[in-house]
Amino acid sequence: MKIGVLALQGDFQEHIAVLRRLGVEAVEVRLPRELEGLAGLIIPGGESTTLGKLASDFELIEPLRRFGHSAPIWGTCAGMIFLAKDVGRDQPTLGLMNIRVARNAFGRQVESFETDLDIPALTRDNGIGRPFHAVFIRAPVITAVGPEVEVLARLEAGGQPVAARQGHLLATAFHPELTPDDRFHRYFLELVQS
Repeated sequence: MKIGVLALQGDFQEHIAVLRRLGVEAVEVRLPRELEGLAGLIIPGGESTTLGKLASDFELIEPLRRFGHSAPIWGTCAGMIFLAKDVGRDQPTLGLMNIRVARNAFGRQVESFETDLDIPALTRDNGIGRPFHAVFIRAPVITAVGPEVEVLARLEAGGQPVAARQGHLLATAFHPELTPDDRFHRYFLELVQS
């Protein structure tokens, strides 16, 4: 199994390191031809407008859309914004996930935070009920979901959705690659294999 990580900007190296620790072949993706032969793709955090501009410049938008119609994609933070159908402003997105996202929902960099989340999808198979420690950095939040979208996690305070799944598409407002807990990466790999 080969998983790509979009490597235009952002924290793609951290995702690659987690995947390799899990024994998965992980490759950097910068050009459309590098999508060939991939079982899935991770779009990392970074800056969503820069990500959209670079994807446009490298003529990746349409190839990524086509890839996402049949293969699993996971977007983290800016990657979640890039997957969304509605971001409340004019910027390039893939428009694959039926979610509305508010960028920088918690404020500036100094308002970044960490919190524990209850994510039943990560615990239902192994029966372990430990929370997932999530790192939010200038994070977005999901403000609306379509009927085909399953909310996987909400913030305890306020109840805003911060993780969701739509079929083979996955989105998290936080950065699982910045913690030693690899359960979200394992969850994505299970999605790829299903």
